[in-house]
Amino acid sequence: MRYYEDFHVGEIIDLGSVQVNQADIIGFAQQYDPQPMHVNPNAASFTIYGGLIASGWHTGALFMSLLVRNLIAQTSSLGSPGMEELNWPAPVRPADTLSGQIEVLATRLSNSRPMGIVRWRGHLRNQHDQVVMTAIGTNFFGLKPA
Repeated sequence: MRYYEDFHVGEIIDLGSVQVNQADIIGFAQQYDPQPMHVNPNAASFTIYGGLIASGWHTGALFMSLLVRNLIAQTSSLGSPGMEELNWPAPVRPADTLSGQIEVLATRLSNSRPMGIVRWRGHLRNQHDQVVMTAIGTNFFGLKPA
């Protein structure tokens, strides 16, 4: 179990990787972001992307899945007040393998509750080391038991 005190400014935390496939891209988009570049490979070929790409929200969900499975689930997580920033500088395509990591930017104790606050910068890169998503977020963590 990892607690607030176990996070250190400058620390880089690997979140593992996930492979993206066409069926997942289309399935997510059909439900949440049904734009042509996300749901129709033929129509997508006529867009500025030149082919099918994942919704940015799908990319964010993949990052969140890696964050929870490979970090948050092993911590004293108390939730999050949100994200400050979320960017998709390059598209995610079928067969991409995405790898995630976060860097701890700041830590501080809460002024009003018995918990710590960790601010981080995260990113996903594809198999070509191209950044496909960046984010800055904050998480609350419980303190180590006395």
